[in-house]
Amino acid sequence: MVSGIATAGELLEHNLGWAAWILHKAVVSHTDKAVRGWLESWLQSPVVYQLGLFFYPNNVIIGSSPRFNKYGNEFGLGKALALRSGNAHKFDGMVSCYPGREGGGSIDLEVCLTLNSMSTLESNPEFMEAVSISS
Repeated sequence: MVSGIATAGELLEHNLGWAAWILHKAVVSHTDKAVRGWLESWLQSPVVYQLGLFFYPNNVIIGSSPRFNKYGNEFGLGKALALRSGNAHKFDGMVSCYPGREGGGSIDLEVCLTLNSMSTLESNPEFMEAVSISS
């Protein structure tokens, strides 16, 4: 799990590209060396993490992995029309990202938000411009 940290003030002061850059830096720092270092440290003092401790109000948690071809599994019913995560991943602020059904670098998002959070996002012009398909 990686995280990018910013205050609400920083997010308001900067644009979505700045927030994406913060997340990018967190992802690229998640190297083999960093993971092995964390594992060595954990082996010295093992603990079982409770994921619920990571989920605070007003957080956005992004999960899943582009390494797994979710649409590539065929069970005799044809290609899946959409993907959903399990019940454990349904809480306000959870975003699951999957390689898109159409391929070509597309991304499918499953976004879990309370009604209030979704209404707030829908009323933000910069957000709606970023997530809408332009005609």
